[in-house]
Amino acid sequence: MSDSLQIFSEFFGTAILVLLGDGVVAGVNLKKSKSEGAGWVAVTMGWGMGLAIAVYISGYMGPAHLNPAVTIAFAAMGDFAANLVVPFIIAQILGGIVGAAIVWLAYMPLWDETDDKDAILGTFATAPAVRNLTANTVTEIIGTFVLVVGLLSLGENNLADGFNPLLVGILVLSIGLSLGGPTGYAINPARDLGPRIAHQILPIKNKGTSDWGYSWVPIVGPIVGGLLAAGLFAIIPL
Repeated sequence: MSDSLQIFSEFFGTAILVLLGDGVVAGVNLKKSKSEGAGWVAVTMGWGMGLAIAVYISGYMGPAHLNPAVTIAFAAMGDFAANLVVPFIIAQILGGIVGAAIVWLAYMPLWDETDDKDAILGTFATAPAVRNLTANTVTEIIGTFVLVVGLLSLGENNLADGFNPLLVGILVLSIGLSLGGPTGYAINPARDLGPRIAHQILPIKNKGTSDWGYSWVPIVGPIVGGLLAAGLFAIIPL
């Protein structure tokens, strides 16, 4: 596969991931949505299955990282070309922006019906249940550590062809159900930063601020968690 195709696959896959993931949050959060109030289980199911679908869609064109923390962790282990790290991350963030913008289009009539600024921001980006930046960062580190350990462990198993993306989706569902409560489990810098940029620039009524003071947490936490997972695997004899 060419480098350009792999880079495109990261953009396209991340856009699909955010479209389906932020889409379920929009359905739960926005007033007059048919799925309004469906709750956390619906959100985690949407994100988990959304990731599985995004990996199926993009995985034949590239490695389907769809997450800068994963790209950085794999590069740190020597399992991914260093020259593609920055292009992959840029593609992932751009995909996050585009995916979030499409969610805005899909739910166009409902934004004006919603006056809860936190609910609108939460449709795009993560926010902590209790704001404690140190604790919030630790939560993101732990969640992403489990994600990357899970991804690396799946790679060591003999799985039937085509089964891996579904298990990755189940992994993200499990993380969301078990560890997502404190911060909304970004576990992916592009999944948060791209949509947060979209929230900043889109003309959404009642949207409030994009909370840039928190935005570093879902960037730093996942990257640290991914690197810790890579470090663990570097010392495990395989």
